Amino acid sequence: MLYARLTNEWYAKDTSKKIRAVVKAKGESGEYLCTNPPYGYLKDPDNKKQWIVDEEAAKVVEDIFSLCVAGNGPSQIARILKNQQVDTPTIHYQKIGKPIKNCLPMNDYDWDQKTVSEILERPEYLGQTVNFKTHRQSYKIKKTVDNPKEQWKIFPNTHEPIVDEDTFNRVQELRKNKRRPTRTGKTNMFSGIVRCADCKAKMYYCTTNNFEKRQDYFICSTSRTKGKEVCGAHFIRAVILEQGVLHHIRTVMWLVANHEEKFKAALGAMQKSEMKKALSSKKKQVSQIERRIDELNRLFKKVYEDYANQRLSEARYEMLSGDYETEQAELREKLETLTAEIEQQEEQAENIDKFIAKVKKYMEMTELTPAILNDLVKAVYVHKSKKADGKRVVDIDISYDFVGILPKSLFEEMKNEPME
Repeated sequence: MLYARLTNEWYAKDTSKKIRAVVKAKGESGEYLCTNPPYGYLKDPDNKKQWIVDEEAAKVVEDIFSLCVAGNGPSQIARILKNQQVDTPTIHYQKIGKPIKNCLPMNDYDWDQKTVSEILERPEYLGQTVNFKTHRQSYKIKKTVDNPKEQWKIFPNTHEPIVDEDTFNRVQELRKNKRRPTRTGKTNMFSGIVRCADCKAKMYYCTTNNFEKRQDYFICSTSRTKGKEVCGAHFIRAVILEQGVLHHIRTVMWLVANHEEKFKAALGAMQKSEMKKALSSKKKQVSQIERRIDELNRLFKKVYEDYANQRLSEARYEMLSGDYETEQAELREKLETLTAEIEQQEEQAENIDKFIAKVKKYMEMTELTPAILNDLVKAVYVHKSKKADGKRVVDIDISYDFVGILPKSLFEEMKNEPME
């Protein structure tokens, strides 16, 4: 009896090892490991190993990401979908004749916030295959365990994307700064975005049912919880914050519309012809350095052979090898610096163009909405108030997506020019 039990145990263990090896080979080759595609995709009827877009579900996925960018959290998005009477994934699969493993909900439109969260966090919507997101500790334990992202195997461009990379990345940033409604149920589009300029902590949105809109305010969470001795009181009215940010964004739009080249220059971007020329020169230097390093490797090898065959004295060998090593070290350092400069320059120019393209999308805006704010702005930093001409003044710094905080010199140059 004991022998039979041990035999069964060995057989199960050996079978598990073989299955794991097959799954690993499939996963590392880029083949989908999940049985069913995520909501928004279907298996291609002509090729079961390929995913195609489920147009109806994909539209819902796009709406979910748009609602998140507009400042809504998973619970709010779930409520919106329910009110709009959007079928849940289970009901959608039932209607299109796809096998379902979950119990049918009591309400066809009863979206769960966990489902929304999972959709918002899936990189598969970028057109990527993502393998090894989970694992099982043993063939005896059926429960799956999440793997750290460093262990994921990602294969880009394996199927048609539903969400663009910019929107996906923006949503992930917003998800890190989760916004919780106050006890009153009120929310503010700056929650999770506005921060203290000194301690960099989030600022609390403060309101009551008795407050008028003009009375709502933000205050530094550090000074609120740990005392003003740790971080001085940073305080700003929500309406003042909105007016200040709106004015700044409109100024940026005016600069882009009327002085785009100056705007690029102020952010460190050169004219395209100059940039190409500079990049070409640096890349040429990189090639020369790489050739010289290879040449030094060959020379070092020849010197060592001459020394080993006693065609070169020890003193001469040490002098030459020392010179070669020193030159190689200097060249490698220069190569590293040049490579970093090239990458930074290419990325900087690309990011500025991306930001300008974003700004141009909203040239006709009449008011600041959560969607516009979340698309353009990564953070707003509020400084400690100061007195100027007998009035309380609060300075803010706005960190924009792709370009960060814009240089003040840019606005100083343009302040005397009339804005249309």
